[in-house]
Amino acid sequence: MRQIPVERDTIQASVEGDIEAVDRVLRISRIRVRYSLKIPAGMREAAERAVATHEQKCPAATSVRGCIPIEITAEITEQ
Repeated sequence: MRQIPVERDTIQASVEGDIEAVDRVLRISRIRVRYSLKIPAGMREAAERAVATHEQKCPAATSVRGCIPIEITAEITEQ
C-alpha cells in the first residue's frame, strides 16, 4: 500500500452491498468498503492518499465503475 509497510494483521476490510430487484432481476445497487488500517507513525498522509485513490486503481472497482456506486472509507490508526 503506497510505500507503507503492511503486515497481514494490520489491514482489514469490511464489505457490504445493497441488492435490489430491478425489472424483477436482483442487482447489486451499491457497495460499501470500510478499511481498518494500522500504520506506522508518520504515514497517515500517505495512507489517506492511498484510500482516496483506491477506487481508481482497484481492478474490481474499475470493472463496475459507472454501474455500481462504491463508497470506500477507512479507520486509520497510527502505531
